[in-house]
Amino acid sequence: MPTKKTAAPRAPAADAEARAQEALVELRRLANPATRQGLARFGIPADHALGVAMRDVQALARKLGRDHPLTAALWKTGVYEARLLCAYVGEASQVTLTEMNRWCRDFDNWAVCDTLCFALWVRSPHAWNRVHAWSSHRDEFIKRAAFALLASLAVHDKAAEDARFLEALPLIERESTDARNFAKKAVNWALRAIGSRRSPALRGAARELAAKLGDSRDATARWNGKDALRAFAKADARAPVKRAASSSAASTPKPAKARGGGATAAKQRA
Repeated sequence: MPTKKTAAPRAPAADAEARAQEALVELRRLANPATRQGLARFGIPADHALGVAMRDVQALARKLGRDHPLTAALWKTGVYEARLLCAYVGEASQVTLTEMNRWCRDFDNWAVCDTLCFALWVRSPHAWNRVHAWSSHRDEFIKRAAFALLASLAVHDKAAEDARFLEALPLIERESTDARNFAKKAVNWALRAIGSRRSPALRGAARELAAKLGDSRDATARWNGKDALRAFAKADARAPVKRAASSSAASTPKPAKARGGGATAAKQRA
């Protein structure tokens, strides 16, 4: 009986560099000048971009598989799409604080920041630690990372206790006056996520904070509060419709499945 072959262990740095170059070749093949030109509409600098659609970045990530050593080599290229790729091939359990801090200092756009937060870092054991550490940072994109992470945790960290989010609400209040666009939008995103995606108690606490901010003398804090309140009102208005649709679907008897093919199946579909 032939022995089962085992995969040879990957050589660290040199092999990762070679794989990163192979990934870049594929990214260049997928590049589209029109996609690159369109980045400016979303406030993303195109200086280091190739012009690859996100769906193609994600498809390439699926081909590559999880490969955390590869992320360091990809990040070093400085290429926009290669850095996006890091979020999908990285392994959350291998993410380190040093790496997170280093990459954060390189951020020059919201897309790489947000993609790393909600696709990779949200599952890292360091996520909550970085929310607190980065929330008061002077750099706009590092501060954004704190609140993009908080918003991602509100959506994805189902096991997190309410206390963690209650402790984060004062961070939102404290930073609600930062008028810089990318910081302001992230603070708002975190407030809306807690106020619509967590427990009733947390939703109530977030909405109380939104009402307080809405009455603030500070224009940015006031915008944050009122925008969140509008989002909560829309979510509340949609909730009865969703419940009614769900109830209707549950009460509607399902048609019997056709057991045969041909004419029998055709009659069942008619």
